[in-house]
Amino acid sequence: MNETTISILYMVGLFAVLWFIMIRPQQQRQKKHAQMVASLKVNDRIITAGGIYGTILKIKEDSLIVKIAENVRIEIIRSAVSQLITSSDSDDNDKD
Repeated sequence: MNETTISILYMVGLFAVLWFIMIRPQQQRQKKHAQMVASLKVNDRIITAGGIYGTILKIKEDSLIVKIAENVRIEIIRSAVSQLITSSDSDDNDKD
Protein backbone atom coordinates (compact mmCIF):
# COMPACT_ATOMS: atom_id res chain seq x y z
CA MET A 1 0.00 0.00 0.00
CA ASN A 2 1.29 3.41 -0.86
CA GLU A 3 1.21 6.63 1.13
CA THR A 4 -1.87 8.05 -0.60
CA THR A 5 -4.00 5.00 0.13
CA ILE A 6 -2.99 5.02 3.79
CA SER A 7 -3.83 8.72 4.06
CA ILE A 8 -7.26 8.20 2.50
CA LEU A 9 -8.00 5.24 4.77
CA TYR A 10 -6.90 7.30 7.78
CA MET A 11 -9.28 10.14 6.85
CA VAL A 12 -12.17 7.73 6.23
CA GLY A 13 -11.52 6.04 9.57
CA LEU A 14 -11.35 9.37 11.37
CA PHE A 15 -14.63 10.48 9.81
CA ALA A 16 -16.28 7.18 10.82
CA VAL A 17 -15.15 7.62 14.42
CA LEU A 18 -16.41 11.22 14.51
CA TRP A 19 -19.73 10.10 13.01
CA PHE A 20 -20.35 7.51 15.74
CA ILE A 21 -19.09 9.69 18.59
CA MET A 22 -20.62 13.08 17.70
CA ILE A 23 -23.01 13.26 14.77
CA ARG A 24 -25.12 10.12 15.19
CA PRO A 25 -26.03 10.70 18.90
CA GLN A 26 -27.01 14.30 18.12
CA GLN A 27 -29.30 13.15 15.30
CA GLN A 28 -30.93 10.62 17.62
CA ARG A 29 -31.56 13.33 20.25
CA GLN A 30 -33.10 15.60 17.60
CA LYS A 31 -35.34 12.79 16.36
CA LYS A 32 -36.49 11.97 19.92
CA HIS A 33 -37.23 15.66 20.62
CA ALA A 34 -39.21 15.98 17.37
CA GLN A 35 -41.30 12.93 18.30
CA MET A 36 -41.95 14.36 21.77
CA VAL A 37 -43.02 17.73 20.33
CA ALA A 38 -45.30 16.04 17.79
CA SER A 39 -47.01 14.02 20.54
CA LEU A 40 -47.90 17.02 22.74
CA LYS A 41 -51.58 17.39 23.61
CA VAL A 42 -53.83 19.70 25.63
CA ASN A 43 -53.35 19.48 29.44
CA ASP A 44 -49.81 18.10 29.16
CA ARG A 45 -47.39 19.55 31.72
CA ILE A 46 -44.20 20.83 30.08
CA ILE A 47 -40.94 22.61 30.77
CA THR A 48 -39.79 25.17 28.21
CA ALA A 49 -36.22 25.69 27.05
CA GLY A 50 -36.15 28.74 29.34
CA GLY A 51 -37.06 26.62 32.37
CA ILE A 52 -40.69 27.71 32.68
CA TYR A 53 -43.19 25.12 33.90
CA GLY A 54 -46.62 25.21 32.33
CA THR A 55 -49.70 23.38 31.13
CA ILE A 56 -50.75 23.34 27.48
CA LEU A 57 -54.14 24.97 26.98
CA LYS A 58 -54.31 25.16 23.20
CA ILE A 59 -52.30 23.76 20.32
CA LYS A 60 -51.88 25.83 17.18
CA GLU A 61 -50.06 24.90 13.98
CA ASP A 62 -46.57 26.09 15.04
CA SER A 63 -47.16 27.31 18.58
CA LEU A 64 -48.74 26.45 21.91
CA ILE A 65 -50.74 28.50 24.40
CA VAL A 66 -49.35 27.60 27.82
CA LYS A 67 -50.74 28.47 31.25
CA ILE A 68 -47.83 29.26 33.56
CA ALA A 69 -49.79 30.73 36.51
CA GLU A 70 -53.35 31.64 37.41
CA ASN A 71 -54.65 33.98 34.67
CA VAL A 72 -51.22 34.03 32.98
CA ARG A 73 -50.95 32.53 29.52
CA ILE A 74 -48.08 32.72 27.06
CA GLU A 75 -47.66 31.63 23.48
CA ILE A 76 -44.50 29.71 22.64
CA ILE A 77 -43.22 27.94 19.56
CA ARG A 78 -43.44 24.17 19.70
CA SER A 79 -39.69 23.66 19.50
CA ALA A 80 -39.25 25.66 22.73
CA VAL A 81 -40.62 22.71 24.71
CA SER A 82 -37.65 20.96 26.22
CA GLN A 83 -39.37 18.37 28.37
CA LEU A 84 -42.72 16.69 28.89
CA ILE A 85 -43.45 16.15 32.58
CA THR A 86 -44.86 12.71 33.30
CA SER A 87 -47.03 11.98 36.33
CA SER A 88 -44.13 10.23 38.09
CA ASP A 89 -41.93 13.33 37.57
CA SER A 90 -44.54 15.63 39.10
CA ASP A 91 -45.04 13.23 42.04
CA ASP A 92 -41.29 13.44 42.75
CA ASN A 93 -41.47 17.26 42.68
CA ASP A 94 -44.45 17.32 45.10
CA LYS A 95 -42.54 15.32 47.73
CA ASP A 96 -39.78 17.96 48.06
